[in-house]
Amino acid sequence: MAEEQVTPEQSISGADQVRHRHVFYIPGYDPIHPRRYRELYRKEGAAQAAISGYELALSPKRVGGAYGWHVAAQIEGAAVSADVEVLVWSDIVRDSMTGSIPGTYLQLARTAWVYLSTGALWRMMRLRKGPVIAALYPVGFLLVQALVAVLTGLGVFHLIAPYAVVLAALPGLLVAGLILRWFKKRDGRYFAYYLMHDYAFSARWRGANPAELEERMAEMGDTIAEALQGGAEEVLVVGHSSGAHLAVSILADLLRAGRVPDNGPALSFLSLGHVVPMMSFLPAADRLRRDLRDLSASERVTWVDVTAPGDGCAFALCDPVAVSGVAPPGRRGPLVISAAFTQTLSPEKWRELRWRFFRLHFQYLCAFDRPGDYDYFRITAGPQRLATRFAGRAPSASRIETPVSGYRSVSGP
Repeated sequence: MAEEQVTPEQSISGADQVRHRHVFYIPGYDPIHPRRYRELYRKEGAAQAAISGYELALSPKRVGGAYGWHVAAQIEGAAVSADVEVLVWSDIVRDSMTGSIPGTYLQLARTAWVYLSTGALWRMMRLRKGPVIAALYPVGFLLVQALVAVLTGLGVFHLIAPYAVVLAALPGLLVAGLILRWFKKRDGRYFAYYLMHDYAFSARWRGANPAELEERMAEMGDTIAEALQGGAEEVLVVGHSSGAHLAVSILADLLRAGRVPDNGPALSFLSLGHVVPMMSFLPAADRLRRDLRDLSASERVTWVDVTAPGDGCAFALCDPVAVSGVAPPGRRGPLVISAAFTQTLSPEKWRELRWRFFRLHFQYLCAFDRPGDYDYFRITAGPQRLATRFAGRAPSASRIETPVSGYRSVSGP
């Protein structure tokens, strides 16, 4: 599938110009402190500003609430300020990560059974091979680790058994255990344990959200609702990876509850590198499927979904609503576009990043040395609303929109 060609940005009209924006960033399944995202924004924003010829400066946060920072920008001839807040759920992520090796292998068995027995894996395979390979990778690599440990342990057992059969088992088990611990300590290089915990988190409740996550999402919704009563011209919610489907549900809740004021700031939603089918294809994901349907039909929010075929961890160019089988008649979103890594990154940069799959999954938050119409920093700190920036754009006929989930009905009103 060819990536989308980028076009020049839209011109600014006085009525649509943003002078102040409130940005809420919802991370994916990430146990790291949110300062990581501030440093990423600072470093990559400076790089993009140097490339694109605008000014971007970060300073300490000026508003209360969640962790964040303030941005002062001169972009497209206009002065813009933005308050960026990270809506944190990293503590829930950390608590979900089992500390034991046997616990991780139990997660592996349970997660594999859920995705195989429900048919979710087969439906995902009909969309994109990249995220399916990413899902199978931790399973395969953890099994390889176990095989290496078992074979080595058996080797030690057979070496000692001729001399002391009864005692030979203990050294064999000890060596196998040490090998497994060696692999786990180096998971910062392999990401097998991390990814296994990620997929297990979705599968454990078969697509539903645990109670503690629902409670946190309600708190996030309250924070966004408060900003919608403020003086910003735009409230922008950014959901990355697993954070994209959390944002879908949070915004759908706000819309259904009538908490998006008629005369308030423009409400915009930018989903990046989504993995929605990992959840929406599971049998208990009724809430998410209903939220996808409701959000896509709303006139109160502008939703732009950005992925790229070069990102092997995302369901690139797969309309998250349509492929989940819940697209309502006359729906208004999302607009699905490509970040087009092979075009927006120079050949040298693309060669550097091409096989760094985890890094590429974060490229949406980084600088492009051949920027097109997708520029994370113009969107979050520039003078155009999301609706204005992508006005007149329509999804390409090449987008994957065929429902494959098998779940065409949703619960709720």
